[in-house]
Amino acid sequence: MSMRRAAVLGSPIAHSLSPVLHRAAYEALGLEWTYEAVEMTEGGLTGFVDACGPEWAGLSLTMPLKVAVLPLLDHSSELVRLSAAANTLVFTPQGREGHNTDVPGMVAAIREAAGPTGLVCTSATVLGGGATGKSAVCAVRELGASVVTVAIRDPRRAHEMQPLADALHVELRFVDWDEAVHHLDAPLVVSTVPADSAAHLVTGVPNDPGLLLDVAYGDSAGTLAQAWRTTGAPVADGLGLLLWQAVGQVELMTGQQAPVERMRDALSAAAR
Repeated sequence: MSMRRAAVLGSPIAHSLSPVLHRAAYEALGLEWTYEAVEMTEGGLTGFVDACGPEWAGLSLTMPLKVAVLPLLDHSSELVRLSAAANTLVFTPQGREGHNTDVPGMVAAIREAAGPTGLVCTSATVLGGGATGKSAVCAVRELGASVVTVAIRDPRRAHEMQPLADALHVELRFVDWDEAVHHLDAPLVVSTVPADSAAHLVTGVPNDPGLLLDVAYGDSAGTLAQAWRTTGAPVADGLGLLLWQAVGQVELMTGQQAPVERMRDALSAAAR
């Protein structure tokens, strides 16, 4: 296959480990592809996408572009339509396809952390109501939660998320952000906010909590996750999510099965 290009776009983007994952996959698959990190705000997205020529295979999208990209798509997956967020754009002969690999990535990361005993989850708590929060609601619903408490700062988020609740047949219970500390006793808790935003929640970690997925990773990650781990409860961190959402992206862009363990090894080495 001829040389192709791909990239991750977002702001800030310098900390991203996505290039490590995708480059490791391309090398394992024998593909002469390039993958770079591009600092990109909403204002520059349209121009960048329009300028992508036939050599471009796809784009990974992080904040704040998961919603901004939606008007630029010719086709959207069902998960994109449900979550109103796309973290992946694939260039195809039929046009620009939007996908959300965050949802299956979250599900895979949670199941991996749960281990062979699995996870019984009829209810869950999601911290944050933005684009990643919507994806988290989709993920916990797939894992069996029919009642989801969502802690939000902006009351408008409740109105924005109601169509998602209706489509998924899930009951969403919204609480103010200041009340989040009282809702960490669910079988599954997903934090979609930056680590420093969740630091105050450490005092509310139960003595015997359920499973936590903290999507944060990097130098600032771990405050809530570290407190969770001290109880001995299972934790799925942002690196696990990063791996599994990238696995989905690689497969969408290349059409080949992703070399998961090669990607995992590269990510572990880079994180160390």
